[in-house]
Amino acid sequence: MRFGNLGFVAIALLGLAGAWAPAGARASGAAGERQAADRAQIEKVVRASIGWALTKDRALLYDCMAQDSSFFIFHPDSKSTIVGFEAFRAMAEKVFMSDRFKATDFALHDLRIDLSRSGDVAWYSARLDDHGEWDGRKTGWDDARWTGVLEKRSGKWVIAQMHFSLASDVVAAQAAKPDST
Repeated sequence: MRFGNLGFVAIALLGLAGAWAPAGARASGAAGERQAADRAQIEKVVRASIGWALTKDRALLYDCMAQDSSFFIFHPDSKSTIVGFEAFRAMAEKVFMSDRFKATDFALHDLRIDLSRSGDVAWYSARLDDHGEWDGRKTGWDDARWTGVLEKRSGKWVIAQMHFSLASDVVAAQAAKPDST
């Protein structure tokens, strides 16, 4: 019975550890649920940032984007870099909202989403098939590489930056093919 007090201390500590463990597990579970909800919302924003064009839903398009001067897009060509939301809006109104443009379909492949430890920044990557018509002629991308960064602003995920590219070996192979039109 010399260890009676130590036994009591050990039992008390085990009891406290048991009481704390569920709270920690609940916190971890809540964080996991929050992260899953954020990922679902991010995927919804990423898809909407392309899918809006099927119905020309301006509000959906613009709500997906960071509406400030830090907004940025790199396109595959050297002449279409966009800096700032107002430049993006001007391009969208001139091109995508034109009656000459009609989106026909899109598909995302291999979408990956990662979140920062702080939970207010996320980045994604995917391969994108994006098709439409301009004056009735088919246009679009197949297997474009698409990456982007989102920020959670006032509780809402918005795209702050995007980058589109085409694999140079595929572009070179397509350019070497005889024109089939």
